[in-house]
Amino acid sequence: MFAFSREKTMTSRREGSPFAGLSTIALKEAADHMNSIRIHLVMVLVLLTAIGSVYAAIGQIKATVGEDQFLFLRLFTTAQQPLPSFVFFLGFLVPLVAIALGFDAINGEYNRRTLSRVLSQPIYRDALLTGKFMGGLLVIAICLLALWLLVTGLGMLLLGLPPSGEEITRGLAFLFATFVYAGVWLAVAMAFSTIVKSPATSALCALTAWLLFTVFWPMLAPLIAGAVAPVDQLDPLTAVHQIDVQQAIARISPNTLYGETTLALLNPATRSLGLLFTDQLSGALMGAPLPFSLSVALIWPQLAGMIAALLVLFTIAYVSFQRQEIRA
Repeated sequence: MFAFSREKTMTSRREGSPFAGLSTIALKEAADHMNSIRIHLVMVLVLLTAIGSVYAAIGQIKATVGEDQFLFLRLFTTAQQPLPSFVFFLGFLVPLVAIALGFDAINGEYNRRTLSRVLSQPIYRDALLTGKFMGGLLVIAICLLALWLLVTGLGMLLLGLPPSGEEITRGLAFLFATFVYAGVWLAVAMAFSTIVKSPATSALCALTAWLLFTVFWPMLAPLIAGAVAPVDQLDPLTAVHQIDVQQAIARISPNTLYGETTLALLNPATRSLGLLFTDQLSGALMGAPLPFSLSVALIWPQLAGMIAALLVLFTIAYVSFQRQEIRA
C-alpha cells in the first residue's frame, strides 16, 4: 500500500500555500547540519587551511604597508610557498562543504523510511525540498560569514590597520560570490540526491563532477578549443578566435566563473577577464584601480552565470522529486 503526500491524495486543487512549513523545515535542517559530525570535520579542515594561508601571507603583506591602498584584499589573494592563497583554498574546499550538506538530502530520507511520514503531515513536497535547500544555504552563509570575519579580524590584529570602506565593500561582494558558488555545488549535490537512490552513489557522482570541473576541465578546454577552432598559420585572427572559444568552454565550469569573479573583485587593477587589446588601454593609467561599480559590471556575466546554473540545477532536482513515487 502506498502512502502519498497531500498533493497525491487530493483530486482537487491543493489547499493553502505549497510552501507552508518551509521555515520550519529550513531551520530544522540547518540545526541538524550544525550538529552533524561530518560538517564539523569539513569546517575544521577549511578553518585550519584558511588560517594557515592567511598567517603565511601576513609576513609578505607587512612589507608593502604604505605602498598598497588595498592591503586587506591581499589577505585573500597573497600566496606564500608552500601554502596557496586563501581564495584558492576556498575555491577548492567550499564545494566539498556544499556536497557534504546535500548529497543525502532526499535519498537519505528514502533509506531511513521517513519521507512518507514527513509528507503525511500538512507539508508539500515543494516545501520539503526547498526547505532542505534553504537550510543548507543558511549553514553555508553562517560558515562563510564567520570565516570572513575571522580573516578580517586576523588582518586587523596582525597588521594593526583597519580596512577601508571600499575594501569592506569588495570583501562583502567576494563573500556573496563565494556564497553563490557554494550554492551551485549544493544544488549539484541535491540534484544527484533526488535522481540517485543510494547516498553513497550520489556522493560519488557529486565528487566526480567536482573533480571533473576542478582538475580536468582546465586541461580539456584547450584540447576541445583546438579541435573546434584550429589555428591557421596564415590568419592571425584564428588564434584570437581559438582563445575566445577556449575561454567560452572553460566558463562552463563554475570554478572558472568563480575564479574570474574573485580576480576582478579582489584585484581592483583588473580591467578585462578576456583578451585585452591595445585600443582598450587608450587613456588608461596602468595599474590604476577600477571603481567598485566598474568591477561589478565586469563580473556581472560570471555572477549571473553561476546564479543561472544554481536555478537550473535546483529545477532539475525539483522536477525529479515531484515525479517520484513514495512508498510507505
